[in-house]
Amino acid sequence: MKKITTAQIAINAMLTALCALLGYFSMDFINLKITFESFPVLLAGMMYGPLNGALVGLCGTFVYQILLYGIELSTPLWILPYVVAGFLIGMFAKNASFDNSRKEIRIAMLISELGVFVMNTISLFLYSRLLYGAFSWPFVARTLIPRFMIALLKGIVFGIVSPKILMKLSVVTHNGRR
Repeated sequence: MKKITTAQIAINAMLTALCALLGYFSMDFINLKITFESFPVLLAGMMYGPLNGALVGLCGTFVYQILLYGIELSTPLWILPYVVAGFLIGMFAKNASFDNSRKEIRIAMLISELGVFVMNTISLFLYSRLLYGAFSWPFVARTLIPRFMIALLKGIVFGIVSPKILMKLSVVTHNGRR
């Protein structure tokens, strides 16, 4: 079992707080949300692996969900995409011994952000069932293209800035990033 360091706990706590803060201060237009909350989750997974990515996603999104909306039946729908994304990108990084190339990091960030888009679309569809008592395709479809474009743009931007951030943080994480 790998030893957990104080630096790892501190960085995960900061990333969790950043996730909650970015989620709390998102731009929300009914079922179109512009937020950067996934970025700290993806960084945690890339730095420390699947469990850390999932925990940052779980704790960060849970905190802002509670602050903004309280506990609702739909709360797990909005938390799960970030837990899954943090876990999967963490598995990807761990499989490469946390030494992914810049190109691999860029691709992983793009795929992860598009994965969050897909999972959030499914969540919206399920939420429409709770809201309207039936699955409402129009509720989901009217923002599908703008949401996809936002996810694509975020994935590209995250992919551009992540390698540099991960390289700088490798001083603390000791994961040998190039």
